[in-house]
Amino acid sequence: MNKKFLVGTGIAVSLLLSPFSQAFAEEPSAGEKKQVENIAHRGAAAYAPENTIASYDLAVDMKADYIEIDVQRSKDGELVVIHDTSVDRTTDGSGKVGDLTLEEMKSLDAGSWKGEQFAGEEIPTFEEVLDRYHGKVGILIEMKSPELYPGIEEQVADALKERHLDTPQNEKIILQSFNFDSMKKMDQLLPKVPIGVLAWSQSQATPEALKEISEYAEWFNPSYGIVTEQVVEDVHSLDMQIGSWTVRSHEAADFLFDMEVDAIITDYPDYVDPRN
Repeated sequence: MNKKFLVGTGIAVSLLLSPFSQAFAEEPSAGEKKQVENIAHRGAAAYAPENTIASYDLAVDMKADYIEIDVQRSKDGELVVIHDTSVDRTTDGSGKVGDLTLEEMKSLDAGSWKGEQFAGEEIPTFEEVLDRYHGKVGILIEMKSPELYPGIEEQVADALKERHLDTPQNEKIILQSFNFDSMKKMDQLLPKVPIGVLAWSQSQATPEALKEISEYAEWFNPSYGIVTEQVVEDVHSLDMQIGSWTVRSHEAADFLFDMEVDAIITDYPDYVDPRN
């Protein structure tokens, strides 16, 4: 496919290790770590309130290669960046994202739950994130529950096109979702933007399933619980790349280095980047 691009090449071949022996593997070298894309999950979410400017700024300071963001839509049709389909967990408000206007969401405190120093952090809009970070850090855009927001694919595509990010080069853009149909649509709308699918089940990582996914996607992004050497080999054999989530321990990061994945999606960017 003409939008394939390579990251994470040149990793030294590791010894074949069983899942039970991973804990005893030697820690990967700094050189090996540099070959893997470091994707800050909702920003540096371990240290700052997820999906906020504070979290993304910290991820940039921590030298992440990408920030991962979650996109939904407000009641009045504005694209907003928040993970849950309600605002209850990460703000001082309540209600479903799709039932609140942008003004209502902007009035919420999206930071204090993580610490008093983050009081007043807002739910950012998709456009705010694009304008602040494109060209500065890669952006992995997750379409969160797109089935709840008919037409959101066209809105996201239009926002990227307006900023000439539909042909990403140095401004690294990837789209992903658990909704495979949404990603098929995004592949049609933005044929030059790399597409990823999120997976959580071994049934989604069979050779047959991967072959079907490879018809429209460049990335297969599974939970690390289903990552094996065979899955990585199968993904690479189809000219796709693999980015795994969500790393919250050194052991999980080291396991994925051993598996030779192309990207690690983590709440702790410092667990992946040897410069931290």
